[in-house]
Amino acid sequence: MGIMKWVGAAVLCLGWLGASAPVHASHSVDCGMHFQLSGWSVFYKTATGSGTISCNNGQSMHVHIRAKGGGLTFGTTEIDDGKGVFTGVYNIHETLGHYATAEAHAGAQASADSQVLTKGNVSLALSGKGHGWNLGIAFGAFIIEP
Repeated sequence: MGIMKWVGAAVLCLGWLGASAPVHASHSVDCGMHFQLSGWSVFYKTATGSGTISCNNGQSMHVHIRAKGGGLTFGTTEIDDGKGVFTGVYNIHETLGHYATAEAHAGAQASADSQVLTKGNVSLALSGKGHGWNLGIAFGAFIIEP
């Protein structure tokens, strides 16, 4: 009977450990994204595009991108050569989802932009070059989907 108590206790401990927070690899993965995005805004801001996420562990994924939000914003924009760098990623699938955004923007003709977005422990630093005209302040979401 003494052995059965020890085995039962060991099984309970292992079950409790397995139910705790998700286990991540000991090292984060470096992931980046190249993308194109175009859209418009008149109080409501919307943009769509596509891109490719690649990680230093060999994983890569083609993604669809949507940006939406609202505020005091007007204009059109097109980003042809966008780049993103993710931090806090342990698996490429953690890059997917909704990132919170807040931005102030002003531009005419050729323009450049950069911003940092967050989603829980994952951050995404975006930079891009494009063209269009825009003016305003907007809040919303930057959404990356498979």
